[in-house]
Amino acid sequence: MAIVRYNPLSELRTMQDKMNRLLDMAWTREVGEELREGVWHPAADIYEDDATVTIKVELPDMELKQIDIRIDDGVLTVKGERKHTEEIKKENFHRIERYFGPFQRSFALQGGLDTDTLNAGCEYGVLTITIAKLRE
Repeated sequence: MAIVRYNPLSELRTMQDKMNRLLDMAWTREVGEELREGVWHPAADIYEDDATVTIKVELPDMELKQIDIRIDDGVLTVKGERKHTEEIKKENFHRIERYFGPFQRSFALQGGLDTDTLNAGCEYGVLTITIAKLRE
């Protein structure tokens, strides 16, 4: 058995992340907004190159067919619901840190994108959305 050195800073970082999420939810939302937008907000990365804009959203244990992706008035919306599997009973868990329930993320898109060429794929728990830029 390997000996693992206890690091109290990792526990503090986890607690700080949870407090930051809680405070962000409290200070940046209107009353009832969490019901409209969903219970949790999956983490996302957005980057671009010369030809495309790419958005990656963490959605563990989800398939593309379970995710609704829409573009409306220059806003890309990703929503769905991550359900807790009933295969494992809650009392058998030691720890549950991943979020379950409805979610929604919205991203304002910059001009100059060809929204008709949106490509989406979900692999290894990461939804990847690619939108081509319009050629000038």
